[in-house]
Amino acid sequence: MSILSLARFQFAMTTVYHFFFVPFTIGTAFIVAIMESMYVHTKNESYKKMTKFWGNIFLLSFAVGVVTGIIQEFQFGMNWSDYSRFMGDIFGAPLALEALLSFFIESTFIGLWIFTWDKVKPGLHAFFIWMTSFGSLTSALWILTANSFMQHPVGYAIRGGRATMVDFGALLKNPQLWFEFGHVILNAIMMGGVIFAGLTAFQLLKKRELSSEARTIYKKTMHLSLWISLIFAIFGLVLGDMQMQYLVKEQPMKFAATEDVYTTTGKHAPWTVVGIANTKEHKVEDNIDIPDMLSILSYHKTTGAVTGMNELNAQFKKKYGKNIDYYPPVNTLFYSFRIMCAISAWIILVSFVGLIMSREKSGYLYKHKWTLWILALTTFLPFMANTAGWFVTEFGRDPWTVYGLFTIQESVSPNVSVASLLTSNIVYFVLFTVLAITMIGLVVHELKKDPTQMIEPKFKKVLDPFDKEAF
Repeated sequence: MSILSLARFQFAMTTVYHFFFVPFTIGTAFIVAIMESMYVHTKNESYKKMTKFWGNIFLLSFAVGVVTGIIQEFQFGMNWSDYSRFMGDIFGAPLALEALLSFFIESTFIGLWIFTWDKVKPGLHAFFIWMTSFGSLTSALWILTANSFMQHPVGYAIRGGRATMVDFGALLKNPQLWFEFGHVILNAIMMGGVIFAGLTAFQLLKKRELSSEARTIYKKTMHLSLWISLIFAIFGLVLGDMQMQYLVKEQPMKFAATEDVYTTTGKHAPWTVVGIANTKEHKVEDNIDIPDMLSILSYHKTTGAVTGMNELNAQFKKKYGKNIDYYPPVNTLFYSFRIMCAISAWIILVSFVGLIMSREKSGYLYKHKWTLWILALTTFLPFMANTAGWFVTEFGRDPWTVYGLFTIQESVSPNVSVASLLTSNIVYFVLFTVLAITMIGLVVHELKKDPTQMIEPKFKKVLDPFDKEAF
């Protein structure tokens, strides 16, 4: 075990776990805001109870996401100090905006939303949750602004061995940012729809009698969630396709790795459905190909060559002059990309079929356990898809932390030890395990509640706050 490998493992562990909750929070906040807006528009109390019931799930995700985010920031300073010195001037501005602007908006309005039920007009209360959702969306924007610079550096100058920002506007105009931001947000909202639809399916599978009002609330949730997951999964897949076409030009090594292309193809590039990359000999074995398909996927036409990793590695060695290989972990990228795309396609299929089955005339979805079980188990797939997507984004940049400027080897803290990293990895793992168990337990506890009873408690008015009846 080396310092670098332990530091990389810790970064991966903290980032993946934190990213379980980021899209969870963004997606559920957006859908809860829609639910409350429907209540404001229709005055139907069912939508108000839906908002309160599912709003509690959103609040749990928000709370755990804050904790995991703090841990992630802590390990940055501990393990990646040389990276922080190199990138601090550029990383600092968007992170400051995220903390001082977006998180301030998010935390302020989430407090107003929690404590002002029935104390302000419904329209104003709905505005609070929309502002909370807006805060979470802009928070993602600032984080991805920093990440996009790492993928495609713009608006900087190297001074004194450090990257110095010379044009903040260039960071916001970075095309990498808008592909990343759009893809993350669309899939986050899709994830919220899948989670609410799946948890609703779990609720309907329970062996208990439900009142007609509770069943109505669950059906309304299911219908809304399936529409959201279908629409945003389609948009996410389309934008993902556009992003991959962008990578063909801007990050050709990452693109070639996701498709197992070691040798530059001819004009009619075949698409490898499955295959195993031999990373020592730099070739693909046991592969199954579809002729012309990679050209179609890459350029939307039957002709178009894709540059191979072997040629790109030779180009990079000549360009950057470092005595290293520039091959990323090919098998990880290849299968992560396919897992992500397969899950997106599955969610589109399940959402579409689920909407057909849940029509009022047939109600087939609610009459058969197997259909509900499919939806229930699909709940967990967006977490896998998001993780696979971030593997493609982050591993595809290997061996760089900042593409073309700063390597992973150069980024690790010089003063950390194997013992300290091993200890902190164990501590973080235990902490994350406890948080996961706590989160699951609290979600299960909330789901045991009756959605029809989501009413604010009434406190007895007393003159003396120390009177025994005051509490």
